[in-house]
Amino acid sequence: MLCGENFKMTIIYGLVGLGFLVFFHEMGHFIAARTCGVKVEAFSIGMGPVIFHHKTSEKKGGTDWRLSLIPFGGYCAMKGEKDYQAALELGLKEINGSKDSFYGISPWKRLIIAFAGPFANFVFGLFAFTIVALVGYTYYSAGTVVSMADEVYEELNSPCHEAGMQTGDKILFIDDVEMKDFSDIVSYVSCHPEEDLVFTVERDKIYNFTVHSSLDKESGSGKVGIVSDPNSVVKREYGPYEFFSAIKEGTRQTLQLLSLTFKSVEILFKGVKVTNAVAGPAKITSMLGKTVKAGFSEGFRTGLASTLQFLALISLSLFITNLLPVPVLDGGIILFSLIEWITHKKLNPKFLYYIQFAGIAFISILALLAITSDIMYFIKR
Repeated sequence: MLCGENFKMTIIYGLVGLGFLVFFHEMGHFIAARTCGVKVEAFSIGMGPVIFHHKTSEKKGGTDWRLSLIPFGGYCAMKGEKDYQAALELGLKEINGSKDSFYGISPWKRLIIAFAGPFANFVFGLFAFTIVALVGYTYYSAGTVVSMADEVYEELNSPCHEAGMQTGDKILFIDDVEMKDFSDIVSYVSCHPEEDLVFTVERDKIYNFTVHSSLDKESGSGKVGIVSDPNSVVKREYGPYEFFSAIKEGTRQTLQLLSLTFKSVEILFKGVKVTNAVAGPAKITSMLGKTVKAGFSEGFRTGLASTLQFLALISLSLFITNLLPVPVLDGGIILFSLIEWITHKKLNPKFLYYIQFAGIAFISILALLAITSDIMYFIKR
């Protein structure tokens, strides 16, 4: 019974977190639409049947605010979004609409509205990392003195050992990036699979070793065959930073995570087990809920930091995903609006209709992978 209650709370925490990110994304679209003169007919958190709704007066925009049953996703329904379907059915060569509708405004305004949702996710990621830097947190990590994995576990190989490194070496830098503790080493190596990494280590003097990292196809992480010294685990502090330093650190973390996310997409094409690498909504909800519970059980600062970091990771992933030039995503709308803006010609509805098939196929494949990932995740639990 207790396990059941814990699981329920984990899911609730996760749903609240995801719901907030969806709200932030759709609010970006909403603010941009209203600013560009487009009427927002409905704004919903969640999908499917409406549980609760409240419609504001026309003076306040006339938006129907909704809370819907299925707690994944959401939408910002703008006036005129169905004009595309109407133009298609009537065989028109272009999509026309009233001045306060989505297709009735200029293409550059439509581009802004489409970009505003992903941009809101970027802003939240930057904000979250800045708050974490301002508050700081405590964590535990081993030092940078390492042992060769093949000497500790006979079944493992060690690219570091093969390159000439030895047990007892202290890692100072990898590719000229300073390693302050073992968690820095793990983070850096994990994101650089199948690459030549230059390790600067301290032994009796300073040595440089070029190590070719391997790829763990189960996790998609890079491996170099080293283990930490368990006796060197100590309590460490991240931050807190002063206000302007926190903004700088938050920006650094945001740009670094974006870079790593792009690199992760590249890794998917190297034979990684995709169902492990791609997370569906149920898996993300569970992981987020666990992060919130575990973090706050360690204290407020740790809980706040771990929650905001996880939310920032998801939010920045949404930023990148939604900018993909796929017709059914924001990136597709941005691409078509840009083409229309540059050429000064409205796109033919039939052209949009046919090209959407490719987008729908792409999204369907991702959805299938995500569902498979969710099923495998909960089976393994």
